[in-house]
Amino acid sequence: MPGPGPHLIYAMGSGLALTTVSNGRFSPHHTLTYTINAFFGPDIGSFSKWLGETVGIGLGSTLAGAIHHPFYYVLILGLPLCFFYSWLSGVFLQRGVLDSVSGVPLTKLQCLLLVSAGSLSHFFLDHLFEENGHSTMYTWILSTGWWKNRAPINPDAVVVTGFLCTCLLGGFIFINRVKIKSIKQQSYQSVKLIMLVASLYCLWCVSQIYWVNPRRAAVGEEADLGPIEFLGLATK
Repeated sequence: MPGPGPHLIYAMGSGLALTTVSNGRFSPHHTLTYTINAFFGPDIGSFSKWLGETVGIGLGSTLAGAIHHPFYYVLILGLPLCFFYSWLSGVFLQRGVLDSVSGVPLTKLQCLLLVSAGSLSHFFLDHLFEENGHSTMYTWILSTGWWKNRAPINPDAVVVTGFLCTCLLGGFIFINRVKIKSIKQQSYQSVKLIMLVASLYCLWCVSQIYWVNPRRAAVGEEADLGPIEFLGLATK
């Protein structure tokens, strides 16, 4: 799985991109907190396992398994960490260590969200590049498009996917056709459109793969359900 370099570079690059598009509202304080949790956060479990094995305490393995998890990490350490990072942001701001456009430290809620985002970012890379592509998550993603023989392209699949894709493109053009609304409103409506179409698309895939017996190819041999859900989770 990726080590410190890829995790830190990917997270910091993403943070800087958000800083650019938000005109600095996503401050260096946000980027640093997000970046630290994208690598060191969930891997605290691995460190605790190594420390436990070194000093001869079996608790390390238990902690490693519990903390090195995209959701358990936030549930177990999210609350204390959000207090710590909020306090640290204030210290950095007062001492001039790290700049911020707003001039105020991160709130506890912001820190909790950044801890969660960092954890999801960490496992986004881990699931893609660990175990030589044979992780449980990656296997499931690929299995949503796996068939023993060549999967047929059913006419109803063409109609449904074609309709949804047309709605997505047409809806985007309709929302952004004229500057009658603010960019923020148009972006918000565009996001709602994407979420609606993505939900209907996933519902179609689920109905064909898991509800129909025997299961049918939702979109030919394409693994659409797995990538949409995985990338949606990582984006959140």
